[in-house]
Amino acid sequence: MLINLAIGLPTILLCLVLQAAFTFWSVRYYIDRSMRVGFARPLVQIRSLLVAMLVLVLGNFLQIMIWGSLFMVLGEFDELYEAVYHSAVNFSSLGYGDVVMTKPWKLLGPLEAGNGVLMFGLTGAALMAMLQQMIKAQAEKGSTG
Repeated sequence: MLINLAIGLPTILLCLVLQAAFTFWSVRYYIDRSMRVGFARPLVQIRSLLVAMLVLVLGNFLQIMIWGSLFMVLGEFDELYEAVYHSAVNFSSLGYGDVVMTKPWKLLGPLEAGNGVLMFGLTGAALMAMLQQMIKAQAEKGSTG
């Protein structure tokens, strides 16, 4: 059990750093883009929001790849596709159970699921903050225009 924690917790920290970097970039991109073109153009804001969302989702996918690669290094899978599939099922907390890791590494699954729930929450929070900014700007434009 301790070996699972010794491997899983640093992986979670790595994923947090990665997603924080993708989140900061996305929010900065959205704000810079909105300031440059002005909040008066909602279609440009939506496009900027879509770009930010894609970057955030890419961050989540890279984390899934990190976990899948870890499973490969641990010898749990022979194919990267299977390892990434299993990782995606864990990360999204979907939990199909059609692919199961061996007993020594089973606890990595719940650790990854907890990691995924937190990272999807971070992604959702960042998108909501950007959307709130867009709504606020449109409301202010409507009250002054």
